[in-house]
Amino acid sequence: MEYQSLKYIYQAAPIQPAATLLLLHGTGGNETDLLPLASNFGNNINILSVRGNVTEHGMPRFFKRLGMGIFDEKDLSFRTQELIHFLRETSKKENFDINKVIALGYSNGANIAGAVLIDEPGLLAGAILFRPMQPYKQLPAFKAVNQAPVLLTLGQFDTTIDPDATNAYVTALQNNGFATTAMNLSTGHNLIQEDISLALDWYHKNFSNGNI
Repeated sequence: MEYQSLKYIYQAAPIQPAATLLLLHGTGGNETDLLPLASNFGNNINILSVRGNVTEHGMPRFFKRLGMGIFDEKDLSFRTQELIHFLRETSKKENFDINKVIALGYSNGANIAGAVLIDEPGLLAGAILFRPMQPYKQLPAFKAVNQAPVLLTLGQFDTTIDPDATNAYVTALQNNGFATTAMNLSTGHNLIQEDISLALDWYHKNFSNGNI
């Protein structure tokens, strides 16, 4: 199977060089969904918002699943490499630094961002994962480069996610070199204002004015 192009929106920061915030939507979303959230990060960062190439009952996703909470790991692996290829090619086309990409993913988008962390640990400068699940049932060997920071926000009442498995995922990321911050919020699978506040605090703590 050949890699397909991905639909995207790119908004360049007025002052370059700048880091790039990679937006990855949840199931049923598209490349416009997370733009309002991204506006909270200010104009000192590029925005690259991508639409998943897979559809499930007409709803865009980044990879296939076999059932609720059961991922098609073969497709996940392929789509992860497809996304990595897209990032490298798009960085040349849009002239942004591939070494200064920070992923922000929600649900399905958080899961493919997590797969990028595992399959290509040195690619992302950091990641914000809203309501993630462990992307692979059995994690392959991986090791973070430069202790890239990762924020994970979890819903205490999120019935779509196994909390024990997710806690094990957080531990695996930390044990393999990522500088992880995990926060349990009093909510379900939906995003709340606290997610945004935590993401902004994490971003300003780890990245200064979009520069890495």
